[in-house]
Amino acid sequence: MLTVPDSRIILRAAIVAVLVFLTLPAHAQELSRRIILKDGSYQLVNKYEVKGDRIRYYSTERDEWEELPNSLVDWPATEKYEKDRAAGASVPEAVQLDKEIDQEHEAEDSKLPQVAPGLRLPEESGVFLLDTFQGEAQIDELNQTAGDISRGSKANIFRGAMGGLKQTVELDGAHATVQSHVGVPTIYIKEDTSAGAGQDPAPGTKPGQPEQPQQPVQPIVSFDRFRIIHTEIKNDKRILGDIKRQPTGKTTQEQHAVKTTITNVAGGWLKITPIETLAPGEYALIEMMGKEGMNAYVWDFGVNPKAPTNANPWKPDAKTTSPPLPAKAPDK
Repeated sequence: MLTVPDSRIILRAAIVAVLVFLTLPAHAQELSRRIILKDGSYQLVNKYEVKGDRIRYYSTERDEWEELPNSLVDWPATEKYEKDRAAGASVPEAVQLDKEIDQEHEAEDSKLPQVAPGLRLPEESGVFLLDTFQGEAQIDELNQTAGDISRGSKANIFRGAMGGLKQTVELDGAHATVQSHVGVPTIYIKEDTSAGAGQDPAPGTKPGQPEQPQQPVQPIVSFDRFRIIHTEIKNDKRILGDIKRQPTGKTTQEQHAVKTTITNVAGGWLKITPIETLAPGEYALIEMMGKEGMNAYVWDFGVNPKAPTNANPWKPDAKTTSPPLPAKAPDK
């Protein structure tokens, strides 16, 4: 049986424990790094990196990667805060909390497949090209581009009325924004299965077709669903393929496909690699939609060993030394 003094001691201990628990989140935020902006506000971050004219950071408050223009950052104030923070890091409790925060984020990062020493896929979904520039492995994001359907000249249309209509699917410009500096680039692709995620058209959507965000995105199940094709450059356009429509209404498509291997990678990713070295030129990763043919939304890239560096690539983290995750054989 507890005496009155014993009860008071236990009650005081419980109150202290509750107070410590309630102050931990705020204390953890105070120990987070800060990116201080010129307007006087700041972002609480776990880590950040400068990528060209933008700064990319992992938000402590929202647990996700975000970006903002480099010109908005008050770098002298940010660097001063870092120095002051380092000077106060000798407190044991502060050191321990910093370690716990770092360990949590390292555990999250470790879920992303490592594709080269010190280099992991930067997001949980998307389409990324693994490149090597000046001996260093780099990752570049491939964004979807909409192809236009062109009927060609009037003469072609007239002939088409008699013997079938030929159309082309083409991209504006002679060159893609992202250029691979190696002849055997590897592409990693994984769909974002969260409802309504992202602003780009989802795979399976055609130009002019309304999106249906209420329907969940289906996972990748077919290994012949994605192909790499070689585009033809003509009149400052990149021709993705031809569409032939016969007088009977039957439609066929033709593309210059590249032979590839497709394997599963840990985390639900697909790894697409050309079997042979690609000649310098323009290419695209396309999605096949069964009887409907090619999706006009594609991921374009080029192959040019002499091209300058791509804008804002992800580079290896010197602290990471673990080997890449092994690829799994395709499901039969």
